[in-house]
Amino acid sequence: MEAISHAPTAAVPSGYALKPRQEYTRRHRSFPPQHAGAKLRVALWDFVESVIAAFSIHGDRPVYDRAQFPWVTRIEADWTKVRAELDNVMTHRDAMPSFQEIIKEVGTIQQDDQWKSFFLRGVGMDCAENARRCPETMKLLDKIPGCTTGFFSILSPHKHIPAHRGPWAGVLRLHLGLLVPEPRHQCRIRIADQVHAWEEGKAIIFDDTYNHEVWNDTEGYRVVLFVDFMRPLRWPLSVLNKWIMNLAVLAPFLREAKGKQQASEKRFWEKFGK
Repeated sequence: MEAISHAPTAAVPSGYALKPRQEYTRRHRSFPPQHAGAKLRVALWDFVESVIAAFSIHGDRPVYDRAQFPWVTRIEADWTKVRAELDNVMTHRDAMPSFQEIIKEVGTIQQDDQWKSFFLRGVGMDCAENARRCPETMKLLDKIPGCTTGFFSILSPHKHIPAHRGPWAGVLRLHLGLLVPEPRHQCRIRIADQVHAWEEGKAIIFDDTYNHEVWNDTEGYRVVLFVDFMRPLRWPLSVLNKWIMNLAVLAPFLREAKGKQQASEKRFWEKFGK
């Protein structure tokens, strides 16, 4: 029997029809390859990801039961400390970089400045100044086994993030609700054929390589602590996954992101001081 997520469900937008789950699998790409070489690389990547998923300790599904990850209760217990640090940095929200200013690939699904990011940890990144201002959030990230990425993900009112998939099945994603405007059912994420509403102080854990989509149809800002952590895998795929993640820091797009993040962070704190 498939585990349930215990995350609150939400209605899909008016006129939006959910497709069968098989149309949302990780093999579905919003921007499919056009040339033979690219198609071959994607086919090889799909094969590797399918093997990774087959060795997943907690199974292969779009959304996971939080009870499968005992450390989640400790994360949720400390959420108000993180919210307090978020409230401080949110006073400078307008000066934060849009997500695509750090990772240019995000520009394929967003061109405006209504999805902001405040990075605290990232593969190959140095987020020391941001992290120094958020010590309680960093303590929380340290409680997540295999945490590779952590940042405040800030959506403006009436922001829609179109359907897309994540880059690698070797990680799972956690969203910890920090600021969720009302009416909550209008602030939601579709992960494959499931639609969930965020809740302040509660986590949603999902596989972002399943096609997913986001709506904030409210008048307020929605903020989650956006975390990627290593997918728990059986040996020997656990070793292969760590090897691939270690090599990821050499990827050109992540090296570029590192430079952009450092420059953005430097400008931010030069402007706003201590």
